Amino acid sequence: MKKIFTLIIAFLMAGYMQSQKFDNINSGEQLSYRIHYGFLNAGTATLSTLQTNFQGEPHFYVKGYGKTTGAVRTFFKVEDNYESFINMKTGLPSYYVRNVKEGGYTQHFQTVFNHDNHTLILTDKEKSANSSKVINSVKGVQDMLSAFYYLRSLDSSELKVGMVKNLNIWIDDEMFPFQLRVTGIEDVDTKYGKISCLKVIPLVKSGRVFKEKEGVTLWVSNDKNHVPISIKAELAVGSLKASISDYKNVKYTLNFK
Repeated sequence: MKKIFTLIIAFLMAGYMQSQKFDNINSGEQLSYRIHYGFLNAGTATLSTLQTNFQGEPHFYVKGYGKTTGAVRTFFKVEDNYESFINMKTGLPSYYVRNVKEGGYTQHFQTVFNHDNHTLILTDKEKSANSSKVINSVKGVQDMLSAFYYLRSLDSSELKVGMVKNLNIWIDDEMFPFQLRVTGIEDVDTKYGKISCLKVIPLVKSGRVFKEKEGVTLWVSNDKNHVPISIKAELAVGSLKASISDYKNVKYTLNFK
């Protein structure tokens, strides 16, 4: 199951900022998720936000943390940390960190974005002397966390059934083109009751991990919050599901039935 847990966290954090406002997201918001692999409790993931200043400008500091738990942790220990400083004026990331431990594998990348000249500086903290290099980028590039808040910040006239969004997302040390489609509205069961959700399909590369190109489905609350409620990934070796387990300081009331 190597890489599978990391992928579900990645999609959770990259399920969805180019809006210049964060009117629907509170500083201090925290979202928590329980991850299941088949009948096993596989792990947990959390997302938190804090308004701050970075390089003299207002930013959202977003932190994502995921880990395996229970029986899964005994044979596959994961500690994944993600951080992003997102410019509140542009909705674009300024600085991004991915620091992960997955079994015996570790990775620690730091990325500085220069959106004026479409470049970024990637530093590999695992290498001696903290190896850095300048890489050509593209206009409007997002990292995994900022992409999540990009979609959440869309208003209801944009994030609706039939919408198609194309994003370039920086993951690890590569650029990945993503396309996301809102395909319908469904009620989703949670520990709090049912809630109306928009069904979002991210187009992903099929092959070694996912069964098919559209093997991932994301459900977000059909309200101003656009909070991710559930995610399901059909994998080549089973399925993985994440469900909301706790939420704090969400700006608008979540209307569970």
